[in-house]
Amino acid sequence: MSVKNKPIDKIVAPFRQLTQYEKSGSIILFISVVIALFLANSPFKDAYHHFFENTLGFQFDGKTYLEHSLLHWVNDGLMAIFFFVVGLELKKEFVAGELAQPKKAMLPIIAAIGGMAGPATIYLLFNANPETHHGWGIPTATDIAFALGVLMFLGNKVPLSLKIFLLALAIVDDLGAVLVIALFYSSDVSLVNLSIGLGFFAVMLIGNKMGVRSTLFYGIIGIGGVWTAFLLSGVHATIAAVLAAFAIPAEVILKENDYVKAIQNKLKSFEAIDPDDNIPTLKESQLEILEEINKDTSLAMTPLQKLINILSPLTTFIILPIFALANAGVSLDFELETLFSTHIAIGVGLGLLLGKVIGVVGSTMLMVKLGIGKLPEGMNLKNLIGLGILASIGFTMSIFVASLAFDNPLYITQAKVGIFTASTLGGIIGYIYLSAIAKKTDNA
Repeated sequence: MSVKNKPIDKIVAPFRQLTQYEKSGSIILFISVVIALFLANSPFKDAYHHFFENTLGFQFDGKTYLEHSLLHWVNDGLMAIFFFVVGLELKKEFVAGELAQPKKAMLPIIAAIGGMAGPATIYLLFNANPETHHGWGIPTATDIAFALGVLMFLGNKVPLSLKIFLLALAIVDDLGAVLVIALFYSSDVSLVNLSIGLGFFAVMLIGNKMGVRSTLFYGIIGIGGVWTAFLLSGVHATIAAVLAAFAIPAEVILKENDYVKAIQNKLKSFEAIDPDDNIPTLKESQLEILEEINKDTSLAMTPLQKLINILSPLTTFIILPIFALANAGVSLDFELETLFSTHIAIGVGLGLLLGKVIGVVGSTMLMVKLGIGKLPEGMNLKNLIGLGILASIGFTMSIFVASLAFDNPLYITQAKVGIFTASTLGGIIGYIYLSAIAKKTDNA
């Protein structure tokens, strides 16, 4: 006997899958950080650093093009794929997700903006001088993988609405980080190459409007055109990845009800064909029906969702761990005087730990008090504070911005120490705090 799924099951199912997915991804990312820290403070530290200093380029007609270090290729190449997935997730949320309805989207959007303004303000309070103020964007970012991973480890101890709110907030936060990189961390812009890149982007948009569904088409134009031109333009190449993502079609051609009817009719036709038990293969007429079913299935899926399904595991289990291996290797062999020769570490650390909580909680509750929005069912001030603490985990995105903000290796190291300290404390305190709240609720 078949049991119909309740509407709530359809809502909860993706988050059940995400629980296992985020847990695994967070564990692998954490292991990568530990390995990088070990290598950077072991007898292999010279080999570790020299490995990522090796250059890679393309030779044509005796000349070398796009020759960069492996570290540069990781940060500008592999991370472009990560930002492409971020762009896909953003578009999906704006088209048919939590951010599609203005009333529901308002609160997490304001929370994300407050969660960026708070850390930036605290950082600048400690780093007003021209030499270090450029790092204000470092503590504004939230690491969606780690923050959601910690929340997922809490399981049913926290309400589903809190998980959805953090997901929406983190996605808007990612968009904010992309805008910060585009506006404040791109330099020496070549208008010619930028125009070429935008021209290729226009081709992708036109292809979308004309009904082109081939991911190969968007891949060739996106990588060979948009990404390459942006890489040469001075505008950070990850921006090209986000733009390319927004050009990917997000609409189905065959609606759900029409798809069900079409498949049912084709299955009836398939069953009506008498099988030949003497041969192990299908008849030509059966193969034709199966090919038609495949075509209908493809028309019922969006290229955007296909790419998310393909690329999300790649970014979670390969690209982000490689990024961590390449960037998290901070040598701990330094004197405290050197670490605090500037206020970068303190500004980043307090910006994340205090700024995120103040910004997220303060802006959210202000909107609630003004009647502009209301907390989702199951959320209250206490677990909102816990969410703000988890938002202070800025690991991946903060390190990425730090590599763009400073050229001085000492400043980058100081920023990373602030990031590691705040992110670790934020994850531990957030987990303990939300667990304690859940225990009190259960005992009440």
